[in-house]
Amino acid sequence: MSVLRNLEARIEGLVEGVFSRAFSSSVQPVEIARKLSKEMDAHRTASVSTVYVPNEFTVWLSTEDHDRLKGYESSLSQELAAHLLEHARRHDYDLLTRPVVDLDVDDRLRLGEFGIQTRLVRPPRREGSKPTQGETGHTMIYSASEVEKAKKRTTRDELTGTKAVVTLDDRRFVLAGPSAVIGRSKEADCVIDDPNISRQHAELTRDDDGDWSIADLGSTNGIKLNGRRVPSARLTPGDEVMLGTLVFTFDIEQ
Repeated sequence: MSVLRNLEARIEGLVEGVFSRAFSSSVQPVEIARKLSKEMDAHRTASVSTVYVPNEFTVWLSTEDHDRLKGYESSLSQELAAHLLEHARRHDYDLLTRPVVDLDVDDRLRLGEFGIQTRLVRPPRREGSKPTQGETGHTMIYSASEVEKAKKRTTRDELTGTKAVVTLDDRRFVLAGPSAVIGRSKEADCVIDDPNISRQHAELTRDDDGDWSIADLGSTNGIKLNGRRVPSARLTPGDEVMLGTLVFTFDIEQ
């Protein structure tokens, strides 16, 4: 898991890089990158064996913030698209085309606010035909200034102190973290006595932002997330995780 965190840190460093000077302290490119990843996660669509995610993103900026990007817009769009490509690869998402990030202006936004709109676009089937565009998602509005205010009001313990909730039939396990092992062994943090579960089957891990991930610990029967086998993956509330033949529902509790 530390390898994934280091990779994400390097990508965010690239995005932040020289572009941070183009923004006021209320809006940073690295914050836009984080929210783009969040929107990709939120709009994933699972089929029988594939998880598709949007490949076109429009970032709406206030007039003031957009003006500060003149001279950086093309490079920043490319870095944000590269960040999304790596995010999709890390989480084993399927993209129909390489991600595209466009920066545009919405004069209804105030300084420090930005919106993100997603779309799933299928490439043209024949040369010369137009790509097929899926339904455009709602635009999510983020206020970087409000994020900074919230950070000042919230202690680190409150920020990262989320608990993982594992619901299996009529059983409910609340795991405080920052990590918890699920398995058949009595040494596990979440003990599931089932012959299809390995002694140490999987591990839940909480990161510095309070988000949770699951990783296979070399189990015999592996892990499936929402019907798809994965070695490791980030979890969001409502996800269904199969260990062996048992399925549990994941949730987060503050």
